[in-house]
Amino acid sequence: MVWPRTYRAADAVPASPLLDARALTVALGGRPVVRDLTAGVRPGEWVALVGANGVGKTTALRALAGLIPHTGTVHLDGRPVGDWTPRERARRLAFVRQGGLEGAAFTVRETVEMGRAPHLAWTATLRRDDHAAVAAALAAFDLVALADRPLALLSGGERQRVALAQALAQDTPVVLLDEPTAHLDVRHALDLLDRSRALADAGRAVLAAVHDLALAARFADRILVLQDGRLVADGPPGTVLTVDRLRDAFGVEADVTPTPDGLAIRYLGVAGRSARPVPPTPAPHAP
Repeated sequence: MVWPRTYRAADAVPASPLLDARALTVALGGRPVVRDLTAGVRPGEWVALVGANGVGKTTALRALAGLIPHTGTVHLDGRPVGDWTPRERARRLAFVRQGGLEGAAFTVRETVEMGRAPHLAWTATLRRDDHAAVAAALAAFDLVALADRPLALLSGGERQRVALAQALAQDTPVVLLDEPTAHLDVRHALDLLDRSRALADAGRAVLAAVHDLALAARFADRILVLQDGRLVADGPPGTVLTVDRLRDAFGVEADVTPTPDGLAIRYLGVAGRSARPVPPTPAPHAP
């Protein structure tokens, strides 16, 4: 499968973010973890949140989702995130947590149906439009054949697809993904990000914490770089993921080369150490 970069349409992105943070600061155990984060995500954007381990990516996502206390402001659909009730917020924002889904005894269909809960009265059963939303989500993530299978019998990649299908069935304008490709092989990581990219192409605002910088560059409209809890860069992949930025924010020496599909990143070694020599690319055999 080929993932052409046909979805970059910055001129078509509306001006107003659906999710907007201003001077967002979070302290855990008295220690600041996220500091003065100001950023937003607009409809139709797929934005990657990157940074070294422990810089606050998960904490930032949880604060943006209204799940933990913070200072500064976070607005969801133009209203402070804390002013929405949890049920109202769940109609506007879906948060796919790192580590997958709980409730392994449930089937795939039952798990995706849970995404409709915010739209139902407490004692209501699924209506025709709810069943249609679930069916569309199962089809969108190629889960129809697995619909009656328990989560416990699925692979990691399949479970991640179920989590995204649940978020799609939840039918929210904002989707937050915390390391959605963790523990996936390259094929399943590409497939999962391609499917999450389709959510943004359909008009949702998607913010994903991503570990793999090359994948982030391939799928993101913009990349946010956290360093020591602070936002140090926000822009298109080609302007953000520079040699100097990789050295400063990630502690690595690398070559960065633009490609038609994003960026080719070749890691040379840990910054401050002597990089190992990289063997030259073999010349093709003469016919």
